[in-house]
Amino acid sequence: MTSMNTAHLPPGPAPMPVVGNALQFRRDPLSFVRGVQRAYGDIATIHMGAFPLILCSRPEHVRSILVENARNFTNREFAANLRRTLGDGLLTTDGDFHRQQRRLVQPAFHKKRVESYAGIMLQHTHALLETWRPSAEIDILGAMQALTMRIVAKALFDVDVQREAPELGQAFTDVIENPVGLPFSLRGLPIDLPFTPYHKHMAGLRTLDAYVFGLIARRRAEGRDVGDIVSMLLRAQEEGASMTDQQVRDQTMTLFAAGHETTANALTWTFYLLSEHPDVREKLLAELVDVLAGRDPTADDLPNLPYLDAVVTESMRVFPPAWTQGRYAQGEFELEGYRFPAGTTVMVSQWVIHHLPDIWGDPAIFRPERWSETHGRKIPQGAYFPFGAGPRICIGMPFAQMEARLLLATILQRFSPQLVPGWPVVPRPRVTLRPKYGIRMSLEPTRLPALARR
Repeated sequence: MTSMNTAHLPPGPAPMPVVGNALQFRRDPLSFVRGVQRAYGDIATIHMGAFPLILCSRPEHVRSILVENARNFTNREFAANLRRTLGDGLLTTDGDFHRQQRRLVQPAFHKKRVESYAGIMLQHTHALLETWRPSAEIDILGAMQALTMRIVAKALFDVDVQREAPELGQAFTDVIENPVGLPFSLRGLPIDLPFTPYHKHMAGLRTLDAYVFGLIARRRAEGRDVGDIVSMLLRAQEEGASMTDQQVRDQTMTLFAAGHETTANALTWTFYLLSEHPDVREKLLAELVDVLAGRDPTADDLPNLPYLDAVVTESMRVFPPAWTQGRYAQGEFELEGYRFPAGTTVMVSQWVIHHLPDIWGDPAIFRPERWSETHGRKIPQGAYFPFGAGPRICIGMPFAQMEARLLLATILQRFSPQLVPGWPVVPRPRVTLRPKYGIRMSLEPTRLPALARR
């Protein structure tokens, strides 16, 4: 961040002494950023402490910052808090190092390789379904986190975390729910005593580190390539890619965390939305009956399930798992008639842009039909970016997209989870957008034969 002449900044809410707008932001980040956009327009200034942050709220801003001029905007400075957990992984690095690391990991996400993971996804989904009982109540968020963690662990790292380290899910939750440092927390003082947020964060991180470093040591001791990402990174290390064990850990931790968190949240919000919109659920079930007739979906089936695709896409518009992205300008730039100096920090928020009325018409409404071929062509590039955009777009996007659709299609043919009456559903923005209290749902069996249209 840098100091600058505030007289030449876009308008925004008046900052308080010392803390700026940080208290308002922390109190309710989602309402705050949307309120700023409504009150001050498409480009506005908010202050985190003494430093200004430019909130950019148009699709063309997304294109300019994340795509067209991506090399002028770095991620490292904004991701300082995330680096405490993930280290120097794909989410927190920039420049030549980021491009080198991305090339090393890319083979794991090639189309054919991703499609080969479908069997693992279905196997673990069926294992979960065998434990579900009709009318039982569960926290769907916890269930989806456990499921997607098992899938990513087996697909990318060839380990069974349910058997080897069942505490990993709680460790990830402790790290994410107890962030340290601004902008997500003003409580993150380094007081490592029981029951403090900092202690919970660090205890979770120590558990994760112990497991990941142990996995690295085990792979090295095995002395053979088992085809997983850790083996891939260790082989690159041996071939002179200048990777330390810490860097192998950082990439492993990043892919492990991001590989399950986004999909778990997306599925959780989708089950909630389907429970609240039974007409959408019935239409989706009818498509599943017509195409699958009760069998498991495959990767080849997905192009023939357009409404399934629309449901997941629309869910990630209404509740984007990644709700904001920040960048730091290396050089000066212009936007909306303003000239900003090097060192300016900018934010583009999926939560804001995914809910702009002039683009979406009825942004608060869950309406998958807006993604039909006719309507989809009218959505401007940059208006929808749940996985980011440009050269830093999420490397695991193909994996997450296939996983969400296969898991949803498989589960819905057995169960149609229903929200427990009166359960509070409150989005809670941390690194990702989670439901604050989880989402308690009743497991109601799906009656597919009554929906068949054949």
